[in-house]
Amino acid sequence: MTAKKKKKKNRLIMRTSILLVLVGAIAFTIYNGVTKEKNDLLQVGDMAPDFALTDLNGERHQLSDYKGQGVFVNFWGTWCKPCEKEFPLMEKQYQVYKDQGVEILAVNIAQSDYEVRQFAEQRNLTFPIIIDKDKSVMEAYNIRPLPTTLLVNSEGKIEKIITGEMSEEDIQSYMEQIKPAEL
Repeated sequence: MTAKKKKKKNRLIMRTSILLVLVGAIAFTIYNGVTKEKNDLLQVGDMAPDFALTDLNGERHQLSDYKGQGVFVNFWGTWCKPCEKEFPLMEKQYQVYKDQGVEILAVNIAQSDYEVRQFAEQRNLTFPIIIDKDKSVMEAYNIRPLPTTLLVNSEGKIEKIITGEMSEEDIQSYMEQIKPAEL
């Protein structure tokens, strides 16, 4: 192969490589744009999507059944260390606010009843723990990191979306925020 042909071949390889990188960058940008739109679907002020899930005692909990109450919807997993730290704090505040019109729905993401029951019993949790077995609620709410908590007011609208671990002061403040004015 002559030097001229070698140069031409190298130039072709370089141009093809640059073209592939550009196509990849464009595809990534389009994918991110589509994904971002999906993540931004739920915002503060939106109506919380209704769902119905069963708790560890076989009782059905439908979000719309809690209209008139504030609902603290917490998405979690037993393997999630921040979730584990929050639960005793949530339980403590639940005991204060449950008679003031605030309910907690702890939505576990697709773990077995056995794992979730063991976790709840070891921590003496009394609020409803429901399992999203097929992750449909997680997908409807576009939940990414765990824990994620949504504050739903008495009218069924999202007041706040919290990602990450909460302190006891945070939990108390959030429950106060969604406590109905009249009971």
